Amino acid sequence: MLEKIFSDEIYNILSSKVNIKSINEIRMRVNKPIVLLIGAQRTFLGLHGSTSNIKEAIFASKIMIEDLIFRASECSIYSVNEQIKKGFIVTPGGIRLGLGGDLIEENGQIKTMTNFSSVNIRIPHEIKNCSLSAFDYILSENHINNTLVISPPGAGKTTFLRDFIVQLSERNYAYNVLVLDERGELDIGTDGCLGNFADKIAFASKKVGFENGIRSLSPNLIVTDELGRDEDALAVQYAINCGVSILASAHSDSIESFIKKSSFQKLIEDKAFQRYVLLSMRNGPGTIEGVYNENFSRLRL
Repeated sequence: MLEKIFSDEIYNILSSKVNIKSINEIRMRVNKPIVLLIGAQRTFLGLHGSTSNIKEAIFASKIMIEDLIFRASECSIYSVNEQIKKGFIVTPGGIRLGLGGDLIEENGQIKTMTNFSSVNIRIPHEIKNCSLSAFDYILSENHINNTLVISPPGAGKTTFLRDFIVQLSERNYAYNVLVLDERGELDIGTDGCLGNFADKIAFASKKVGFENGIRSLSPNLIVTDELGRDEDALAVQYAINCGVSILASAHSDSIESFIKKSSFQKLIEDKAFQRYVLLSMRNGPGTIEGVYNENFSRLRL
């Protein structure tokens, strides 16, 4: 899919001078060097591949960024404006472009974004079996514990969730799984990626997705990414009260930091989640630092 959004010049460098399968992110900012995230390391993109020397780096121009966004929208910015209003575009291949620019508001509502100044291209990767170390803590005695996966941005939360869904299918646990894919990243467009027992609602808010999904699809488990707002916490509580298990993720770099997040206080007090999985970038995306119970006591080193 990268060949469809980059110019031939940039794509040829990425495909011939860099191990393209190892790239997690590509960041482009107007008049700044193009930055690659490979594993846990950040380098510049140069004419001869990745480089730590800024003098060898390719600098992104405004035209280069606007062209990339135009290509990612399949030549119709208008058709993806609902995504743009939320700050991103997701390509059919599951590549997410986070956007920087000028937000246009009207009567307190975001109408669109213009004057694009930066783009963060996040490239999904399958890390097969990355959820297995925590699998038996999440699924115990044929019951799925409500679980929150915690990590800083880019440390493998989405990859973990996706792999867990696949692992359920491969082990023939016939739970009805509702994938609430608010940003279009959990299903990366690969046939059978989400296994045999999963349904999907994409690009809906947590509130709408949870309520409609429970009513229409009768899931045993809801999997969703990046909880953060107060209304997300209310949606989680609603689902739990309906008897539906939850596997979700949230941004934080430690258990200590997470506990301080105001939007999660009620869920923490009610012990809504029986398991917390902490990820980091220490050994690359998806490094499991620990599994904790509802009291934040460590279950796995």
